[in-house]
Amino acid sequence: MAVVRYLVRDVDAALAFYTEHFGFEVQQRWGPAFAILKRDDLQMWLSGPASSAARDMPDGRSPAPGGWNRVVVEVDDIDEAVARLTEAGVTLRNDVARGPGGAQILAEDPSGNPVELFQAD
Repeated sequence: MAVVRYLVRDVDAALAFYTEHFGFEVQQRWGPAFAILKRDDLQMWLSGPASSAARDMPDGRSPAPGGWNRVVVEVDDIDEAVARLTEAGVTLRNDVARGPGGAQILAEDPSGNPVELFQAD
């Protein structure tokens, strides 16, 4: 199953938009911070301003809608994945961020596009 995360300004508004206009169904919801939608073989993670995915990066950049959307690759062991990527010279945007659903870190592809590694709790 493919997973896409979208940073949104308002989770409620995004839920209404995707369920009403695109046929997504709500799978899970964590208050105003985060929701998971599903349609066929696609999960969409909607992360609001209060979510761990919206935290500022160590270099001062702030994730925002439109520029931080990314592919999510789920891993079984995030620490092992970070060690492997670091050894390979892959650029990591931040340290592992831990939230109520798991842990995440952003790697950059050769063009600077973010790829999220995520380990569920």
